[in-house]
Amino acid sequence: MATASTSAITFLWEGLDRKGSKVKGESQASSEILLKSDLRRQGINPIKVKKKPKSLFGSNGKKIIPKDIAIFARQLATMMTAGVPLVQSFEIIGRGHDNPRMQDLVLNIKSDIEGGTNLADSLEKHPKYFDDLFCSLVGAGEQSGALESLLDKVATYKEKTEELKAKVKKALFYPIAVLVVAFIVMVILLIYVVPQFQSIFEGFGADLPAFTQMVVNLSDFVQVYWWAVFLGIGLTIFAFKTAKQRSPTMRRNLDIISLKIPVIGGILEKSSIARFARTLATMFAAGVPLVEAMESVAGATGNALFSEATMKMKDDVSTGTQLQQSMKQTGIFPNMMVQMVSIGEESGSLDEMLGKVADFYEAEVDALVDGLSSLLEPLIMAVLGVLVGGLVIAMYLPIFKMGSVV
Repeated sequence: MATASTSAITFLWEGLDRKGSKVKGESQASSEILLKSDLRRQGINPIKVKKKPKSLFGSNGKKIIPKDIAIFARQLATMMTAGVPLVQSFEIIGRGHDNPRMQDLVLNIKSDIEGGTNLADSLEKHPKYFDDLFCSLVGAGEQSGALESLLDKVATYKEKTEELKAKVKKALFYPIAVLVVAFIVMVILLIYVVPQFQSIFEGFGADLPAFTQMVVNLSDFVQVYWWAVFLGIGLTIFAFKTAKQRSPTMRRNLDIISLKIPVIGGILEKSSIARFARTLATMFAAGVPLVEAMESVAGATGNALFSEATMKMKDDVSTGTQLQQSMKQTGIFPNMMVQMVSIGEESGSLDEMLGKVADFYEAEVDALVDGLSSLLEPLIMAVLGVLVGGLVIAMYLPIFKMGSVV
C-alpha cells in the first residue's frame, strides 16, 4: 500500500511482481512518483499508473450519511478492542466499504495518521462528518490511553442517536407521505375526472348545485394553472427552508411550536430529553469535565428550547450550582429525570443514571411512535374519505337531483 500524505490521490496501477506475473490494484499516494517508489519496495515493477477517474456524479453519487459514520465507529471500536493496530484497522474498513466516498474518507484519515497526525486531529479535518462531540471523545480516549473503550462509547452513542432519529422520522414521515399522496390524487381527479362529468352536466340545461359548481370551478382553475400550483408549493417550501436556516428566531419559534403539537410534540420533547441524557452520559463517562461537555450537549438536543436551557445550565454549573438544581430551575426537564440526576450526583454515578434516563425516554419514544401509527391510520382514512368522497358526492349531486325530479 502506498504511503499517502494529507492530499492523497487515488491511483490505478498495473505492474509485474517478482515472478513476472501481471498484477494490478488501487492505491493512494500524494504523487505518482511516490506510488511507483512504494510499489518497487513491495517487489512490484509498475508498468502503468494513472489517476482514478471520478464518476460523473462523484463517487457513484452516494452521499455519506450519519448511519455510515455510526457503522464506521462500531467497526473501528471492534477492531481496536480485538487488538488490530489503528492504521491496519483503517485499511481494512476503508477497503471493505461499499460506498466509494466513505472509502475515500477513511483512507484519507488513514493517510493523515500514517503521516504522524493523531486520530482526533485527523477527524477534525472532516467536520461535515465528525462533529465536535465525536472528536472530543476520541481526543479524550487518546489522552487517557483508553482509546478502545472510548471508541466503543462513541459507537454506542452514534448507534443510539441514529436509532432515535429514525424513530422520530418514522413518526413524521407517515402522515406527511399520506397527505402528499392525497393531494396528488385530488389533482388527478380535478384534471382528468371532473371534466368528464362537466361535459355531461352541460347537457342538463339546469343550474348546478353550489357544491358541484365550486368543484367544477376549482377543476377549471387547476387545469389552466396546475403549473402555478406546483410552482407555488415548491417556492413556499424553498422559502420556508431558507428562512429557517437563516433566521435563529424563526427556528426557535418553530421548535417551541412543534413541542405543542398533540402527540407529535410529546415525541419531539422526549427525543430531545433522551438525546440530552445520552450525550451527557457519554461525555461524562469519557472524563470530559461537566462544564465543557454541556456545550456539545446543547448542540445535540435538536431543539432550540432545550439548547438554550442547556447553555443556561452550563453557566449555572460553572458558578458552583449543582446540575440537578440547575435542571429544576429551567422548568422543562421532567421531575423523574431531575431526581435521577440528583441521585447520580450524590452517589458519584452520574453517567450511569443519565444512561438509564436515556434508555427510559428512548423506550418512551418508541412506544409513542407505535401508538401514533395506530392513532393516525383511522384519522388519515377519514381525511382521505372526506376529500375523495367529497369530490364524488359533488359530481353525483346533479344526477341525484335529476333522478328526484323524474
